[in-house]
Amino acid sequence: MKYAIIAAGEGSRLTQEGVGVAKPLVEVAGQRLIDRLLNIFMDNGASEIVVVCREDATVVQHLTDIQKLGLNGRQIPLRFIAKTTPSSMHSLWELRELIGNAPFCLTTVDTVFSESEFARFMADYRHLLAADEADGLMGVTDYIDDEKPLYVRVEREQPNITAFLDSDPQPRYISAGIYALKPEALTVLQHCMERSESRMRNFQRALLAEGLRLRAWTFSKVLDIDHASDVAKAEEFLR
Repeated sequence: MKYAIIAAGEGSRLTQEGVGVAKPLVEVAGQRLIDRLLNIFMDNGASEIVVVCREDATVVQHLTDIQKLGLNGRQIPLRFIAKTTPSSMHSLWELRELIGNAPFCLTTVDTVFSESEFARFMADYRHLLAADEADGLMGVTDYIDDEKPLYVRVEREQPNITAFLDSDPQPRYISAGIYALKPEALTVLQHCMERSESRMRNFQRALLAEGLRLRAWTFSKVLDIDHASDVAKAEEFLR
């Protein structure tokens, strides 16, 4: 299984609030955000992990060191691209050739979730792939602590996703920012780029519009590290 990490965000709010390192290197519960994801993905059968990051010297050096020396003695099959991009969707576009024609799981570097829940999520995704029952498994949560959440409509009887919405008068779920997809999703991404679209939420809408079968998988809680105060929230959650 291939895993992909988008780590090209600016992290401007963290900087403004006095956090002195680039977002991928922010520590939560004793681990840098990027390192935590690398370890979790390795624990879940990563054949390769691909990363796109900003052209930040400290992040590039950290990833280069991991390529050469491993992570705390653990070898990591890591490839990365250092490039500043205008949106997460453009970051995924930069990773498309590294992902290739393979199923993949994608998330952003600042996403904090339960390791045990993620293991169950990936086990269910592998089952869906083997049975060809869906084209993607999308993480959702009913924990809403996001400034601009993407609401997700899901059928009542089956976990099939029917819509991605900027607003919902009766919200049930929001996107957790964890996406497990067949490689066909990259064709949809190409169509989005050809239409000069941006933002990951528009890519997700396009997946549905082009007929991909998406299912929801409910995480109890997923946090994004956008503010300095989010670090304490994430550490409390992980405890």
